[in-house]
Amino acid sequence: MLALLIRAAFLQLFQQDFLQKQGDIRFLRALTLEASRGRIVDRNGQLLASSSPVKSLWANPEIMQPLGISQLRDLAELLDVSPEALNRKLIASSREFVYLKRRLDPRIAQDILDMRIPGIFAETEFMRFYPSGESTAHVIGLTGSEGKGQEGIELSQDGQLTGRNGSRQVLKDLRGQIIADASRAIPPTHGKTVELALDARIQYQAHKAISSAVQAHKARSGSVIVLDAKNGELLAAANYPAFNPNNRQSAAPEDMRNRGIVDAFEAGSVMKPFAMALALEDGHATLHTMLDTRSYKIGPATVRDVAPRASLDMLGIMQKSSNVGTSKLALMSTPERFWRFYNDLGFGRKPGTGFPGESSGTLRDWKTWRQIDQATMSFGYGVSGSLLQLARAFTVFANGGLLLPVSLYPQTMEAPSRRVVSERTAALMRDLLVANSQAGGGAAAARVPGYSMGGKPGTARKLADGRYVADKHRASFIGFAPGKSPRIIVAVTVDEPSAGQYYGGAVAAPIFSRVAGDALRLLNIQPDAPGQPILPPMPQDIPADI
Repeated sequence: MLALLIRAAFLQLFQQDFLQKQGDIRFLRALTLEASRGRIVDRNGQLLASSSPVKSLWANPEIMQPLGISQLRDLAELLDVSPEALNRKLIASSREFVYLKRRLDPRIAQDILDMRIPGIFAETEFMRFYPSGESTAHVIGLTGSEGKGQEGIELSQDGQLTGRNGSRQVLKDLRGQIIADASRAIPPTHGKTVELALDARIQYQAHKAISSAVQAHKARSGSVIVLDAKNGELLAAANYPAFNPNNRQSAAPEDMRNRGIVDAFEAGSVMKPFAMALALEDGHATLHTMLDTRSYKIGPATVRDVAPRASLDMLGIMQKSSNVGTSKLALMSTPERFWRFYNDLGFGRKPGTGFPGESSGTLRDWKTWRQIDQATMSFGYGVSGSLLQLARAFTVFANGGLLLPVSLYPQTMEAPSRRVVSERTAALMRDLLVANSQAGGGAAAARVPGYSMGGKPGTARKLADGRYVADKHRASFIGFAPGKSPRIIVAVTVDEPSAGQYYGGAVAAPIFSRVAGDALRLLNIQPDAPGQPILPPMPQDIPADI
């Protein structure tokens, strides 16, 4: 008895901390109170991404009794696994914790808990849900299995969307049941809501238009960008093929890329207005300047038009999409000036939206140019950019000569802009682009019922193994509406249409008409050209054969 008393006193006085720690290890548990990820909403507050509470089931194999055959079979059926796989998981595990299944339907989880199998427990987690599905998938992106952003806004705004988990210390008995709180709980801090400039209504209509067009033209892919012409806000960015972020197992990695923002390409004749604007800005030409537009040589290469004319003025060069006229206008500038102008338009530099993987395109150093390089760049070869970059460059014509920054988020103050051309030059180019939608112009098929508009189609042969392939094209169209006071800029591209038509004026222009018309009506923009008819396409933007 004396020995026991001495031993007890020794343990109480000299090993109390050690024994307390050992007891805590066996019975004290820290539970994580998971924070909910923040919501993503569009400019009108429409929900685009949210987190819903779900149940995850786990087991402690060390305290579980062997399951009977019927019990094992019923549990496996509810978990949607084979009884053999479930049994292997429980027997092979030497840990006190093993997930049976994560993010279960709460009703199924409750059915399992109602079986009252000792050693099976549930915890609350959050699962990401995307109400708009495919239509906004390329912009919103998705999260991984641990709730971290992997693509799109989910990735770029992960720091804002991710909350801070709380914690709760509890005492558990040998069966793992909570018997008491051991300390005060620290509540979780939930993620913040991220509001986008995106208009989910316009996004949905753009997604429908590009998906149906890609399928109708048996194309490889297609993209649509819609910008607010007044402040550069991104109203829509739709792509096809698409994927369902609510069922990522069926999503191919190739389909998850936001092609309109991250893919750079040679755009063809949609680039011609920029070379024309530079010639007007620097005084090398006026609207009445007549240029010899017969085929001519630059070194061994020949620059030609598909339908040659002896001469054209600026309106004729625009409406007939003259490679010869555009290249001659471009060569009136020095290579350095031409490079600086394209760089000022944003080519060769990232747009700065913060979207993951956004493209900077290519704009080679002017010191490495040959004369033919500068000529071909004027009609869209030798320089590349994303569809977003092209749409942004058109803000110069729609906004009085100012290049606007593109924003994925609503602007609370006037966006900083950079003057690229004078207001006079921008107004002249806007008039030329509007005239291009009239009879005889290449943008006739892009007309929007009830509204004036301006724009330019383009058709580019695709480069493969260092050569331009004759039977692979990219059809594009970029324009603005209404033409007199632009409110939106819409850029469209369709990659490798193969159903017979491949010109930008025939393939991409009608998509512009549909998307722009929907967007103008959804934004309550008053019609400014009632009764305006739709004209048949004028495929005059055939790529040069050089």
